[in-house]
Amino acid sequence: MTATTPTSNRDTATPGGTPALVVVAHGSRDPRALSTVRALLDRVRTLRPALPVRLGHIELNEPLLPDTLAALGGGEAVLVPLLLGRGYHVKRDIPDMAAASPARTRVAAPLGPHPLLVDALHARLKEAGWPTRPAPPDHAVVLASAGSRDPESRADTSRTAALLAARLGVPVVPAYASAATPTVPEAIRTLTARGHRRIALASCFTAPGRFATQCTAAAPWIASAPLGTHPAMARLLLHRYDETLMTDGAMKRRALATP
Repeated sequence: MTATTPTSNRDTATPGGTPALVVVAHGSRDPRALSTVRALLDRVRTLRPALPVRLGHIELNEPLLPDTLAALGGGEAVLVPLLLGRGYHVKRDIPDMAAASPARTRVAAPLGPHPLLVDALHARLKEAGWPTRPAPPDHAVVLASAGSRDPESRADTSRTAALLAARLGVPVVPAYASAATPTVPEAIRTLTARGHRRIALASCFTAPGRFATQCTAAAPWIASAPLGTHPAMARLLLHRYDETLMTDGAMKRRALATP
């Protein structure tokens, strides 16, 4: 399966046609990441067969985003970051690559925070062995993510942790693999000091990779799998695409109505 080369009119957006959904992944040296992202895009295509769905990477994997956008020519596209919060990639890298392309593009919000993201996190925890009934008071969760120096990225992760805590009814502490604190071991020590004896790790990663593996290795109890191809992730990508088009349409209508 390839998501890089247009093979028919249905595969690529043309002027006046349906804007393509370009899913922007970070890229990874772990081959499982690319296969996972491709499988996720297949789920999106199954949900909406008529929508042109493309893949572009910020780095490390092909197709790179500039190449994907160049293949669109002057067509329209909505770029949806396969990223779980704001940060440098969302604020600078993706917009800069979009601005340098011939395509007419709009950049959607990252996937988190959002209730659909929490649906996927919750489901992965249950698959790992989290109780299906209300958890005892000695249970808690560390929400492990990649990390960023951007305070808005950390705010997004904290918001996702709060949404997951409300869903589970137990404390959820965000922790990071790099660039931010607390680390996963530090978060585990904090929860242990508070009397929690069953501490699960929720992997807030889109696909397998070095950070996900590193965080899982530190889990004192169960650890969930990366979010991967969970159906809620496919629905969330489409939600961000639709949300961007609706917002853009509303702005145009207001502009036309302004004297």
